[in-house]
Amino acid sequence: MKDYRIILADDHVMMREGIKNMIDAVPGLAVAGEAGDGLKLLKMLKKSLPDMVILDISMPGLRGIEAAHEIKSLYPDVRVLMLSMHKNEDFLSMALEAGAKGYLLKEDSGDELLLAIAQIRKGETYLSRKLASAFPSAILSICQGTRKAAPDPLTPRERQVLQMIAEGSTDRQISDLLCISVRTVHRHHANIRSKLNLKRTADLVKYAIAQGYTSSVLGT
Repeated sequence: MKDYRIILADDHVMMREGIKNMIDAVPGLAVAGEAGDGLKLLKMLKKSLPDMVILDISMPGLRGIEAAHEIKSLYPDVRVLMLSMHKNEDFLSMALEAGAKGYLLKEDSGDELLLAIAQIRKGETYLSRKLASAFPSAILSICQGTRKAAPDPLTPRERQVLQMIAEGSTDRQISDLLCISVRTVHRHHANIRSKLNLKRTADLVKYAIAQGYTSSVLGT
């Protein structure tokens, strides 16, 4: 029987190595590739599709939520298992709405990771036990589709620009990475500040971290 192929997308090398070791030890499972950021992940998927992507919710270049949206749109047969340090209901809801079939906390055990993979492989949804016990009514409403995340005021492109600003990229670097003009970057920047009613770059960074766009701190 052909191996069930999984791509790992996480900017922490040690996290990827730990997950890879667990997966490779299970007969029938195989790590087919690794990516350190969301943009590299999407480039990898253009070349070869796995059965599943295990995706960090906060990554450089492209946040896991946006990457999950892209995967759902372009590769609907690829299952997404989201890894997160966030125990917030809104992050869980956003992940499931983006197409994720599972949501695990990074502090969950390796046994639960393998259980999640097995359950998602069977076509089911898996949610962290810790979250399920913390707010079971919210879990039920999310699974039933009766509860949705609060709408994000930013467009997908504005979210990309905000993430890159928070990660310390210059306007020229953002222009080059996204293949848009510097003038367009300035317009996105102005729209972001206006929509969020935030004037200082430091406040934009704080917002980006709070929303899970990045775990980076500008200047570090």
